[in-house]
Amino acid sequence: MDMINNILNFVLPLFVFITLLPVYPLYLVHKFLNFIKRLISSEDVAGKVVLVTGAASGIGEQISYEYARRGARLALVDIREDRLGKVAENVRILGSPDVITIRADVSKIEDCERFVDEADVNFWGTIYGTHFALPHLMKSKGKIIVMASTLGCKPQFQFQPKPRRSPEFQAPSPTLAPCLSSLINPNAIHQASKAALISFYETLRSEIGSDNIGITIVMPGLIKSELTQSEAALKAGAGGFIPMESAEKCGRAIVKKACRGDKYVTEPSWIISALYPVKVLCPQLVDYCNHFLFVSNSKKKAA
Repeated sequence: MDMINNILNFVLPLFVFITLLPVYPLYLVHKFLNFIKRLISSEDVAGKVVLVTGAASGIGEQISYEYARRGARLALVDIREDRLGKVAENVRILGSPDVITIRADVSKIEDCERFVDEADVNFWGTIYGTHFALPHLMKSKGKIIVMASTLGCKPQFQFQPKPRRSPEFQAPSPTLAPCLSSLINPNAIHQASKAALISFYETLRSEIGSDNIGITIVMPGLIKSELTQSEAALKAGAGGFIPMESAEKCGRAIVKKACRGDKYVTEPSWIISALYPVKVLCPQLVDYCNHFLFVSNSKKKAA
């Protein structure tokens, strides 16, 4: 078996490369024609139902506004009910024919079930969370927009704001959590969760077929929002010399590209187009730079 694996290690990559030589140009032509088709046509979301979690601020708020401009009916979910009310008022002004607000903490399963039930009553069963929604979405040719991160496919050490958690939030394993917190930088856990999110929805897309449900995976970089503009974030060096994109521009791009059927959205796009090839071609260099940034940041904190 070892001999066979040694042969395959040499022969198979060569075989794949030779096979791709005639196929790849045809693939590029198909990809270009599909891109032109998506530029010309865009989904009409007027009257359709859109459920937005984290809608009280940042990218979620701007996505809500963009869908409202397009005439969609909205269910807005967030733990901050006071902020949610203001967003709902703006959404109605922008043209959404029907809006409901639901206070929920998406880290609690009972709250997730509650906002699904509440949305079901108000919108006649057209909104469900991903776990409960697949049969309905396949019938209605619905879409799922997943908020991941560029960190999911381009690991790096940089400032990342801590996600909001409920005061009652508990780690899955009380015995394991202290060990992880002492040994692993929080960024490693954060980036791993984003990579898992991307992998899950890519697998789901393969299983159900992109013709049945449109799944758009969003990978934002540094976006100017409440989290990145907080006092704690600025002290931690959020962004540094890297320019931040406005949440409004990011939200507008997400809705536009999701409606035309893009499988991935990266905002700003230069993050992946410029930096991802470096990770693929020079992984050791990326590891070295990340380690250097991590050590430098640790020394600053210690000082």
